[in-house]
Amino acid sequence: MFGRESKQTSAIDTLVGRTVRVQGDVDFSGGLHLDGSVAGNVRAPETSGSTLSVSEHGCIEGMVDVPNVVLDGTVKGDIHACGRLVLGVNAKVQGNVHYGVIEISLGAQIQGKLMQLEVPNERHG
Repeated sequence: MFGRESKQTSAIDTLVGRTVRVQGDVDFSGGLHLDGSVAGNVRAPETSGSTLSVSEHGCIEGMVDVPNVVLDGTVKGDIHACGRLVLGVNAKVQGNVHYGVIEISLGAQIQGKLMQLEVPNERHG
């Protein structure tokens, strides 16, 4: 009914293909799917509800500051995900991870600290 599948599904507004290498920072809003690589920081406004998804082929060498992140590739830098962070089986993080809510699959690797961000109280009922 209201499983996690619906939470992980988001529209992709921008696709960075497997053969693309971006040199420099990427600022976006909406949904960004990365199959290629970025040598720079990846950011989206905290209030945007934006989602970054990184495939098993994707790689980011820089800081990630995006509300929602679904990672199955590599990040060499800190991650700040004030909303939801999903680390897939192939996820590799070399840096500190700041998150609101986290889901970690067996096989994900983190070389750094995990730090939960303060999340406003949710209404129950």
